[in-house]
Amino acid sequence: MRDTPAEIDGDENETDDVEPGRVHRSRRRPLGLAVFLIVAGVVGFAAPFALTLEKIETLINPAYVPSCNISVLVSCGPNMASWQGSLFGFPNPIIGVASFAIVVCVGVSILAGARFARWYWMLFNLGIVLALVFVIWLISQSIFVLGTLCPYCMVVWIVVIALFWYVTVYNLKEGNIPVPAGVRNVAALFYPLLWLLVLVSYLVVFVIAQLRLDVIQSLINS
Repeated sequence: MRDTPAEIDGDENETDDVEPGRVHRSRRRPLGLAVFLIVAGVVGFAAPFALTLEKIETLINPAYVPSCNISVLVSCGPNMASWQGSLFGFPNPIIGVASFAIVVCVGVSILAGARFARWYWMLFNLGIVLALVFVIWLISQSIFVLGTLCPYCMVVWIVVIALFWYVTVYNLKEGNIPVPAGVRNVAALFYPLLWLLVLVSYLVVFVIAQLRLDVIQSLINS
């Protein structure tokens, strides 16, 4: 059975010295999480990078048909051409390329022995929360406005959702996000089962897409 980020422990188990009655923070390196961050970051980086190349091709040759235009429903062309695809005045994939590179760097740094301060984990977590908010908005625009499902975009959705759950719950259970001890205990209890929450999140997105776009029938007809 493959190990999950919740199942692989670090190689050190030291804890910070704290005053009596205060919850201590573990100094154990989260090697499983580090590997997960690297894999997720690489996969997440590849998708927007490929989409950026597709965007460049369309700018060079307006007649170019993106390789990710698989069918009327599964297509990235409409997404790239829409204003939603360049929300901040430049193609959204550029944000993904930069952001996922940071995720990889954090994972590699942990493997190399780095230990980050609480503020660093909180800022990293904040970045992932903002990424999730952006992804939720993109999902809503893709399903309810554009009526298309961009393959590369969906890869980003998958990666960001998983990153949100694992990084957030890890920070909760380790006390990097200041919460009561009871919340930490609950987070530690559910951490090994996060894959279920990730799958449920994917299922919610699929059900919404199915109800709105009839994905299964569209794929059969294509």
